[in-house]
Amino acid sequence: MNILFSTRAFLPSLGGLELGTAQLAEELTRLGHTVVLLTTTPGDGPDRFPFRVVRRPGFRETLRWMRWCDVVHQPNLSLKGIWPRLVVRRPWVVSHHSWYRRGDGRIAWQDRLKRFVLRHVEGSIAVSRAMADDLVPRPVVIFNAYRDRLFRPLPGIARDRELAFLGRLVSDKGVDVLLDALALLAADGLRPRLSVIGEGPERAALEEQARCLGLGTAVSFLGVRTGEDLAQLLHRHQILVAPSRYREPFGTVALEGIACGCAVVGSADGGLVDAIGPCGRTFPNGDAAALAQVLADLLRDPEQIRALLRRAPEHLAFQTGERIARMYADVFAQAREKARR
Repeated sequence: MNILFSTRAFLPSLGGLELGTAQLAEELTRLGHTVVLLTTTPGDGPDRFPFRVVRRPGFRETLRWMRWCDVVHQPNLSLKGIWPRLVVRRPWVVSHHSWYRRGDGRIAWQDRLKRFVLRHVEGSIAVSRAMADDLVPRPVVIFNAYRDRLFRPLPGIARDRELAFLGRLVSDKGVDVLLDALALLAADGLRPRLSVIGEGPERAALEEQARCLGLGTAVSFLGVRTGEDLAQLLHRHQILVAPSRYREPFGTVALEGIACGCAVVGSADGGLVDAIGPCGRTFPNGDAAALAQVLADLLRDPEQIRALLRRAPEHLAFQTGERIARMYADVFAQAREKARR
């Protein structure tokens, strides 16, 4: 099958959508499909992917690739990016990785237009049950894959720290909630060590919050870590905490932590519950006291952590790159057949 990806966001811009799109295109290529990816994101050097990347294509080049393909895949619906469908008819499959509503829950006119467009595409995929429940008609649910070739068991690394956070340091991610929870634990006689992995505009404020709360050397801000270095670092921790205030659409970071032997504690409202599965615990978004209680339970009884991780191999087997790519390929084939009717 000739599959055309059309996406505004792609590497070298770094984020969950960009990494997931590259992984899916690579896995589809491994399965024998021919993938070409069109993106408006500029490169920073030669592209070394097993599929072709066309950056900032013009009008004619875009239409040429549209005529070439059997199906178009758009990760997140872009109103600006859907114009080729009006010129060249090809089956169109959209996967949904972000909410089509504002941060305060309001559905603006742009979101209403996107929801209308989705009624007229041949395939629709949501990355979690929470996202699927928010859309009509209800999309097929295919969870995000994790990078199973990178995040895997690494023997011989001592788990000498208790807690890790991995993500951008922005208010939505709730690191401030986690720091408040640590202060509550300290008042109760527990002082677990936390590694904050990532960068963002809130770093200075979070460092100041940790200082004011008297957390001192219990919290380490480690900056961005990637690749093998990140996998090894996660192996040093017992629990990965995903304390988002925001309703996460999914939360691939939870799978990465589980694959590295961490139980996960995450926010209950949104798609994180699908990513965590049976390998962790949840708490109400933004509730520092509830988070502190869950962490206290696990830290005081490490057998609970081991029990949560016993089902990790089964849970992770459903989220490998190859399995998710096969599920996408099935949706693409169904969309092609639907368009032929």
